[in-house]
Amino acid sequence: MTAMSDAPQSPRPDEGDREDAAREPAPAEAADFGRQFAAAAEKSGLGALARDEKLSGRDLLTAVGGVRGILEALLPGLVFLMVYSGLTSFAGQDAQAALVPALAASVGLAAVFTIARLVTKGQPTQAIAGLIGVLASAALALWSGNARDNYVLGFFTNAGYALALIVSLVVRWPAIGLIVGFLMGDGLSWKQDKRKYRAAQFLTLVWIGLFVARLAVQLPFYLVDNVEALGATRLLMGVPLYALVLVFSWLVVRAVYPSSARSAE
Repeated sequence: MTAMSDAPQSPRPDEGDREDAAREPAPAEAADFGRQFAAAAEKSGLGALARDEKLSGRDLLTAVGGVRGILEALLPGLVFLMVYSGLTSFAGQDAQAALVPALAASVGLAAVFTIARLVTKGQPTQAIAGLIGVLASAALALWSGNARDNYVLGFFTNAGYALALIVSLVVRWPAIGLIVGFLMGDGLSWKQDKRKYRAAQFLTLVWIGLFVARLAVQLPFYLVDNVEALGATRLLMGVPLYALVLVFSWLVVRAVYPSSARSAE
């Protein structure tokens, strides 16, 4: 009889490649994801910003929603915080008594923004989405009777974005690379360029950092029921921090994409 060897068999040369490939989404799926998100980014003005030879304040403003979009994003939350803090700190009302008028002011302002969009035949999508978010947050706060729950949906949103970006890194298709690739007319070829691929990984980590930072800073205020600090940090870490990360992302994209590629668009 032939003696059997106890030594483990070496894997076939192509087995490791197959295992790596199994962890990655098919190129067609990655391409679909990139196209869809790049199209949405293009409509929001991010495409023009990404292809700018020099950072344009006008394109940056458009990318964060324009003046009207910024007001729609900031003012309902600011009004809620001001009314709630004013009633509890200066008018002597208890927290539950101050909750309803603060929520009413916030929802009312969001509704005014939405109606203004419809009347002026502007793009109502952002205002409608904002109104839905304000209504859902207000409903949660009313249901619990606690003003801090007006901010709870934001935690799930940021956690969801962070998780999605982390998954994209794990499967080795960093989401920021997919979006930027199609915005720059590069398709999926950036993945074969080591410099662009590393930049895509880095930027995806930066955006993960944004969402994780929001959670790390704001969750403690939620847990100790500090509504004023929670509301203030939510405002400061919203549009302003988003704009800073956009500028940093533009600097990285500009460094790895040659001028000819941007001007070709």
